[in-house]
Amino acid sequence: MSDCLEQMRTRARKCADTIHENSEVKVVSHIDADGITSAAIICKALERAGIESSVGFVKQLDENTIFKLADQNPELVIFTDLGSGMLETIIRSGLNVVISDHHRPRGDTENLIKHHLNPHLFGANGSTDISGSGTTYLLANELGDNHDLAGLAIVGAIGDMQNRRNGHLISLNREILEEGVSKGILSFEKDVMLFGKQTRPIFKLLQFASDPYLPGLTGDEDACIEFLHRIGLRFGDDDRWRRWIDLEQKEKQTIVSALLQHGLSSGQESCKLERLIGEVYILLNEREGTEMRDATEYSTLLNATGRYDNAEIGMAVCMGDREEAYEKASRLLTEHRSNLVDGLKFVKTNGITKLSNLQYFDAGSNIKETIIGIVAGMSTSVIADRNYPIVAFADAEGGVKVSARGTQDLVRKGLNLSEALAFVSAEVGGAGGGHDIAAGATIPQNSKDEFIRRLDSIIGAQISKQ
Repeated sequence: MSDCLEQMRTRARKCADTIHENSEVKVVSHIDADGITSAAIICKALERAGIESSVGFVKQLDENTIFKLADQNPELVIFTDLGSGMLETIIRSGLNVVISDHHRPRGDTENLIKHHLNPHLFGANGSTDISGSGTTYLLANELGDNHDLAGLAIVGAIGDMQNRRNGHLISLNREILEEGVSKGILSFEKDVMLFGKQTRPIFKLLQFASDPYLPGLTGDEDACIEFLHRIGLRFGDDDRWRRWIDLEQKEKQTIVSALLQHGLSSGQESCKLERLIGEVYILLNEREGTEMRDATEYSTLLNATGRYDNAEIGMAVCMGDREEAYEKASRLLTEHRSNLVDGLKFVKTNGITKLSNLQYFDAGSNIKETIIGIVAGMSTSVIADRNYPIVAFADAEGGVKVSARGTQDLVRKGLNLSEALAFVSAEVGGAGGGHDIAAGATIPQNSKDEFIRRLDSIIGAQISKQ
């Protein structure tokens, strides 16, 4: 990957040269953790370079958004964590742009936009090798010395689940991680993958566990407390539950061993339980006991802000606000985790419909469209059949939000959800795209039946080719 990295840095240098020619920049980014960290990285780099910037966040970049931007006649627009799927529309709009993205490009990429930084153009995979924030981190370091932003790049990568396939970060992400380690900004270690190690009482880790789902424990506070009592975990000195970071190593091992036994006795597959342990990433300059100390918790905090229409609050946290913005983000996070558990319960209660090559559920207005993809992904660990990709529908403004999730095994068999959703959504008058393993679309309200039928056929063709 060293050749790819050098090629990306060369392209990033050309993009940076273009940015330096402008005195004012409009940044447009996605609302998830990867998009928010991408925006924070480039805005911090622009600030240090003495270039004024403003930022806007969008759920999806569509033709309407692009032409509204063009009407504002900005000097330069930098798209981060999006843009590569709308190259031809961007050209038609006449916007002067730099694109820093990691999603698979659509269109004649080399001849359309010269200032286009994307790993796919250089032989890397934007689903596993580098995220939008990592790509933007490479761009930021051509604007000046911004290596201290490596932590945000890793937070974005974890938020984009780039560590899932291998259980740890690889390739270009690994290079960024090692840069952060060498600068004393990051560290990594093997640990339990449950959310809330820095901040939550231990029973809350179990109560809100979603990947892996813990049968009989997830969503049931009393059962989690009873489980910990049963294995003899003691309270802290002040008769309060301790956090994971307060435990001794032997106590951690006791809990993990008991959780594995509990999962197996509940009929859970060992491959799902293996996800209990993985590589975790620590931001050393952040205060211990806060969400920002752990990359997974940090990314979830940011996702909570973006998915509840407050991405600018997440951005403020990334830019250093540890008071008002952090307090607001923490409240949104509490709501977010509760909604995810409720979403899982909805799917479990209402069930999943299986077709020949996929499975799906329709949440209607019961699950917020900005978190339907997360619930779909969690369902593959809990309820759904991992031998089929899962597709989820949720009501959205002006149509239906579609989120699809696959597994690495299915991708190896030929599944490419990005291509499938882009093709079928266009057929029914919508738009979509994403990654091979995870993709999304927006389609007209009355097209769900035709969409799912056509998607089932396309996915069948993809997998049968192998």
